[in-house]
Amino acid sequence: MARRDPDVDRWLRGKPAEPLLRRLRDVIMWADERMTEYLKYGTVQFACNGGDFANFVRHGEKKAEIMFNRGARIPGSYRHLEGSGPSARHMRFADMADVDLKTQELSNLAVAWCDLMQPREPRAASRRRTAAPRGRGRPRTSSKS
Repeated sequence: MARRDPDVDRWLRGKPAEPLLRRLRDVIMWADERMTEYLKYGTVQFACNGGDFANFVRHGEKKAEIMFNRGARIPGSYRHLEGSGPSARHMRFADMADVDLKTQELSNLAVAWCDLMQPREPRAASRRRTAAPRGRGRPRTSSKS
């Protein structure tokens, strides 16, 4: 998991939806080691390679909402991602059961965003030595004279 920012810990403390926000933070930060977090514009911002991924909105309520700033750019299809405009998308969470229901989708969103912002290096193809062909090999000649 990526490193946690102590300023984010302090920001979360005492929020009405603190348990939900902490769980959502865990899901996002555990999804991809390239993900980072910091405070920006009075809320928690998640980013990958300088590309802002998402942030908490309406965090003064007992439920939680995440805004994906450039959610329309995230490749793939996501059932719980709301919005149809040219840029932002949202995902809402009513309670912990709702977070559990959407955990895999949120993780997939985080990975897709990081892959878009910072593609992983392709793994080097394994370089196995080509074995000599099996079989009889070269026919032997008898030297009868």
